[in-house]
Amino acid sequence: MRVAVVNSHPIQYFAPLYAFITGHSDIEITCLYCSDFSLRGGVDPGFKRSIKWDVDLLSGYPFKFLGAGARRRKPRGFLSLVCPELWSEIRGGGYDAVWLHGYAYFAFVLALVAAKSKGLPVFMRSETHLGLERRPWKRWLRDTLLSKLYRYLDGFLAIGTANRRYYESLGIEASKIFHVPYAVDNARFEAAAADGRAQRLDTRRRLGLRDESAVVLFASKFMPRKHPDDVIRAVASLQLGGLDVSLLLVGTGEMESELRELVHKLRVRNVCFSGFVNQRDLPAVYAACDVFVLPSTDEPWGLVVNEVMCAGLPVVVSAEVGCAEDLVLDGRNGRQFDARNVPALADALRSVLADPQRAHAFGCESLAVIREWGYSQCLDGLSAAVQSVRER
Repeated sequence: MRVAVVNSHPIQYFAPLYAFITGHSDIEITCLYCSDFSLRGGVDPGFKRSIKWDVDLLSGYPFKFLGAGARRRKPRGFLSLVCPELWSEIRGGGYDAVWLHGYAYFAFVLALVAAKSKGLPVFMRSETHLGLERRPWKRWLRDTLLSKLYRYLDGFLAIGTANRRYYESLGIEASKIFHVPYAVDNARFEAAAADGRAQRLDTRRRLGLRDESAVVLFASKFMPRKHPDDVIRAVASLQLGGLDVSLLLVGTGEMESELRELVHKLRVRNVCFSGFVNQRDLPAVYAACDVFVLPSTDEPWGLVVNEVMCAGLPVVVSAEVGCAEDLVLDGRNGRQFDARNVPALADALRSVLADPQRAHAFGCESLAVIREWGYSQCLDGLSAAVQSVRER
């Protein structure tokens, strides 16, 4: 079975999955890229700086960059990726099915029309769930259009429970929904984090973190919907309460100056701004910390949670984070709290950090949970989707 996957550009979370599927099954993934943006480097709107990933994004699976425009296109709004080359590639490329990742670009709609004009089955994998904030008229328009569009699709690759629930709300039959979880390269992250634990004290000292202090980690873009300011306020509360806790903020973004000013204003001690950390160095940074926190609102998933769980960290997330229902088992491997509730966030962190044995048990449970949420489960779900098409 030859499956064409249409992506905007090479993505660090997806490329290893395509290689895994191609190397472990009779499904051959050919990724059709509209842009080489992540390879040539470019300014990421969230990080507010040029990003070029330091991991291999092209090995282990066939791929094509579509047209000379791939060297110029930048994924931004809906019309930023038009990519007319998709029409002839999908119709004449000898593919047996097409896999679309969402509907954010015109190119994806074009790919759907091209596939259906050729009679090819189409699978959809998206991040949408019912908890995402949308204006009522936008939600109505989106859901109305998608409910019509989705009638032409042959399978839906649900990334988690909340995403599955969204498909069901649009009337998609359960028999057309397959579990293809949002996952990272667990093997790489777990192995690198294990190596990182051996240099835990060296990493802390390099970052300016105190050896004996419990370290709270925030690693994401410094943007309003991620609410890194809430983490600073929660850590300030913990320190006032007598808890020996440090804070590591990994990333960059539009809020950085505001966050530094807030640290000064609240007189928060032992705070480190590490700046942007690339993929190869992240596992060692995770291994140097004691708990991870993501207090986002309007968060489709949060793949950084997968990453830190591979490092065996307890996780504290807001209930609005898309992965919370599947990965954050309240009281077992971490805690959930109501978004924008700083006292609740502080209480959740305190309940983890005040008891080192509990924190260790939570971290072990994180590792156990994430080992069952990886590329093998993705392959199982995709294989079931392919088999359902063959049977139909």
